[in-house]
Amino acid sequence: MKLVEVDGTEFVEGGVCAAKGFRANGICCGLAHKPLTGTENTAAADNALPNSGKKRDLALIVADKECTAAAVYTTNKVKGAPITVTKKHLETGTAQAVIVNSVNANTCNADGIEKAEKMCELAAAELGIAPEKVIVASTGVIGQVLPIEPIANGMKALAEGLSYDGNPRAVEAIMTTDTVPKEVAVKFSIGGKTCTVGGMLKGSGMIRPNMATTLTFITTDADISAELLQRALSDTVKVTLNRVSVDGDTSTNDMVCVLASGTAENTPIKKENADFDAFECALYAVMMNLARMMARDGEGATKLIECAVTNAPTEKTAEIVAKSVICSALFKAAMFGEDANWGRILCAIGYAEAEFDIDKVGVHIASDKGDIEVCRNGAGVEFSEEKAKEILSEEEIRILADLGQGGGAAVAWGCDLTYDYVKINGDYRS
Repeated sequence: MKLVEVDGTEFVEGGVCAAKGFRANGICCGLAHKPLTGTENTAAADNALPNSGKKRDLALIVADKECTAAAVYTTNKVKGAPITVTKKHLETGTAQAVIVNSVNANTCNADGIEKAEKMCELAAAELGIAPEKVIVASTGVIGQVLPIEPIANGMKALAEGLSYDGNPRAVEAIMTTDTVPKEVAVKFSIGGKTCTVGGMLKGSGMIRPNMATTLTFITTDADISAELLQRALSDTVKVTLNRVSVDGDTSTNDMVCVLASGTAENTPIKKENADFDAFECALYAVMMNLARMMARDGEGATKLIECAVTNAPTEKTAEIVAKSVICSALFKAAMFGEDANWGRILCAIGYAEAEFDIDKVGVHIASDKGDIEVCRNGAGVEFSEEKAKEILSEEEIRILADLGQGGGAAVAWGCDLTYDYVKINGDYRS
C-alpha cells in the first residue's frame, strides 16, 4: 500500500533499526512450533525465512545506550501481565531494551507477572543491563499459561543474533494473524542535525479505536526529555492508533512504546518549541502510516477505508463521526461488496454521539478511480451506479463527509468486513 508523506520528513529504510544505535533480532524459540534441535539449532537456522515453517516468535530490540522512554497502554480493564511489569519499569522514564513474544499473550494467568519479570531478567542477563531497563510485551492467545522454557532456551541465540539491520526478523516475530510485516521510518532535521524515527507494529484483529489492538515499538535517535517524549507519544496516539478500527474489540495487551537514544546529538528538546514540533511531526508520520497499514491488514480485509470528516462544529465531533462510519458493520460489508449504499454511511453519521445538523451533511465516495457525490444536505442525489462501482473496486477507498457547520476536521481508518474475518476468528486458537 502507498505510504502517505508528511511535510518535513523523508521515508528511509530500516524500521526500528533506522535510528542510530539500535539493534534487533527475532528467532523461533518454539512457542508455537517445535524448537530447532541438534545441528539445525544455529544462527542461520534461527533466521530461517517465514516459508520454512518456523515462524519467529521472540523478538529483541536493544539500544547501544540507555534511552529516555515513554509508553501508552490498553484501556481494557483486563490487562496482560507484561503491561503491569512495563509500567513499573518505566516509572524512571528510561529503558534500553524491549523483549516481546507472539503466540501467547500471558494474560489472565496466576503466574503472569512472574513470567513477564523472568523474560526481563533473561534478556538483561544476556545484555549485561538491569532487568528494570527492559520493556516486556506479549501478544497471542489469552488465558493460556506462557511456557518460559522456550524463551529461556532461545535467549542466548536471540541476543547473539542482534544486528543493526535485524528489523525484518524482529517484525516477523511479533506477527500473529498479520499477513504482512508493518514497519516504517522517516528522517527529519532538528537544528541542522539529521534525526530519525522508526517503528514496527503488529495488529490485524481485535482492533478498536481505543488505543487499538496493537503492539507498537518505536525508536529514535533524537535527544528529547522523557516528559516531552511522553507528551508527544500520548498526543500522537490520539490522532493515529486511536482512530483505527477493524472489528470493534479492544485487546488486553495493547502497548505502544518509544525509546529515544539522543545519539543524533541535536540540541536536547526540553520544552515545547519548533524542535518539539518537528519531532512530533516525524512521530506522527511513522504512527499514521503504521495505523493505515494495520487497518489495511485487518483480518480478512480486502480494502483500506479512510473516512475524512470536514467542516464539523469541533474536531472532537469530526472524530466521533469518522469513527462511527468506519465502525459500522453494515457499511463495512457494503464496501466489501463494492456497493455504493450511501444510506449506511448517513445512518452511521446520524447515530454518532455528537451534536450537529444532519440536514447540512454532504457525502462523497472517492478512490484513485475518481470521486462521486452521493449525498447533499442530508439527502441523496443522482449518481452513476456504474461509476460508483468502479470507484469502489480500488484497494483504498475514501469517504468524504462534509458536515457544513464549522471548521473541525478528523480522519479515521478502517477496512471492509469479509467472509474471511469470521473464518479466521472461528478457529483462532487452532
